[in-house]
Amino acid sequence: MKFLLVMIVMGVLVYLLVRVVQRRGIAPRAGHRPPTRPPQPRRTIAPDDDPDFLRDLDRKRKHKHKDETDT
Repeated sequence: MKFLLVMIVMGVLVYLLVRVVQRRGIAPRAGHRPPTRPPQPRRTIAPDDDPDFLRDLDRKRKHKHKDETDT
C-alpha cells in the first residue's frame, strides 16, 4: 500500500515538473529551434538617417534663411 502511494506521489511530481518545463520553454523539443531575428544595425547607414545630421542641417537652413531675410 505504501509503495503504491509513493508511486502516485512520484508520478504527480514528475508530471508537474514536465508541465513547468514545457510552459517556460526551458527544455527545447527535439528538432525544434526557436526563431531568431537578424541583428539590427547599430550604426548610422546614411547621413539622412542620422538625427544629429538632420538637426544640424535644419539649423543651418534656418540660419541661412534668417540671414537672407535680414539683408
